[in-house]
Amino acid sequence: MLDLIHEIVRTFLDMAPYLLLGLTFAGVLHVLFRREFILRHLGRRNFWSVFKAALLGVPLPLCSCGVIPTALSLRKSSASNGATMSFLISTPQTGVDSLIATYGMLGPVFAVFRPVAALFMGIFGGITANYFSGLRKQPAEQNKKNEGCHLCEDTGLHSHSISQKISGMLRYAYGEFLDDISFQLVLGIIISGVISWLIPPDFFGKYVGAGLLSMLIMIVGGIPLYVCATASIPIAVALMEKGLSPGAAFVFLAVGPATNAASITLIANVMGRKMLAVYLSTIAVLSIGAGYALNYVFSLVQETGYNPYHHVHASGTSLHGLFFSVVFLILLVLSLVRKFLPRLWSAGLRTLKLKGNSSTGEFSTIMQIEGMTCHRCAAHVAEELKKVPGISSADVDLHEKQARLTGAFSRNKAEQAIADAGYSVGKE
Repeated sequence: MLDLIHEIVRTFLDMAPYLLLGLTFAGVLHVLFRREFILRHLGRRNFWSVFKAALLGVPLPLCSCGVIPTALSLRKSSASNGATMSFLISTPQTGVDSLIATYGMLGPVFAVFRPVAALFMGIFGGITANYFSGLRKQPAEQNKKNEGCHLCEDTGLHSHSISQKISGMLRYAYGEFLDDISFQLVLGIIISGVISWLIPPDFFGKYVGAGLLSMLIMIVGGIPLYVCATASIPIAVALMEKGLSPGAAFVFLAVGPATNAASITLIANVMGRKMLAVYLSTIAVLSIGAGYALNYVFSLVQETGYNPYHHVHASGTSLHGLFFSVVFLILLVLSLVRKFLPRLWSAGLRTLKLKGNSSTGEFSTIMQIEGMTCHRCAAHVAEELKKVPGISSADVDLHEKQARLTGAFSRNKAEQAIADAGYSVGKE
């Protein structure tokens, strides 16, 4: 048992400094890229929208569940199936946070190969989606509604001071975004420790091999798994230490973050089963092809005398590495507290279902919502609810999976807005 704890702690110390740096860059990107910018550049039905969707999606720090609301916004802005598909495939596989962690844990070869492969897979998937859905040449009708600012609810022309931008960056990086992936990170690190402790050395090399079988096993295990691009890294490292080939490890790094049961269901509901088949087959087939390519690249690099398997084990043991690890540990604990403890002290809110105001005709109600998994899901639901006539305020709580609505509105229209957002109303 002490060996297991040691492996878990070692993995955390290896990753923590890179995770802290990656979260910081994620916050910077969040401030720089407004959603209106994304929609404006991807809202046309042509090849360049497919290419730009993949190119923009690679550095964005969105997991497989967080990318869904943004993709739904693309569809509602008349983006083509190709641009939406390209964004769906390329975005969750990488992200500036996961690329920095990849460099620290898996080395520069993996760090370069991951975004290049994600870009190619996104472009190929987008072209395929346009082919099967019928590529229309005319430009999409531009959505004239300003989608608002990441830092506030203002939808007019405005600017923020440096201090406001820094505050928004910190809130997103160490608040919203970390809250979305904190549990997955902890789970991924624990799984990594269990693999290192439980599986004998060179297990995959002896019993599975480095060929197609190992890649198919990674696909079967990765498609339903809910794991983000960053949390998948320690698992891949542990598997490689047990003899798994780099190519098979890449298949897991591609398939695991890009797919899970929730995203598969939403894609089928919003884009249809044909587009879901394009989505899954593109990821599965191209990840295997990329896996073979990565094995070949590694063999060439090894011939030069460079050890491509090298990753920084000692990063968390230096004085500055230990400091950053402690800082990240504090942020991680705070995130888990925000994520889970509110369920204890706000449980009494569920008993407050309806209160009326006879003088204004307005009322407040709580609606349970199923399917939300991240802050972007909650923000997307709130945005759709605010469009319902009569709703004066919509406060969506991700942790409690519910929306508190105020106003004189039709409940049926509110439920329809939730369904249009890609989610469902739970039982009262």
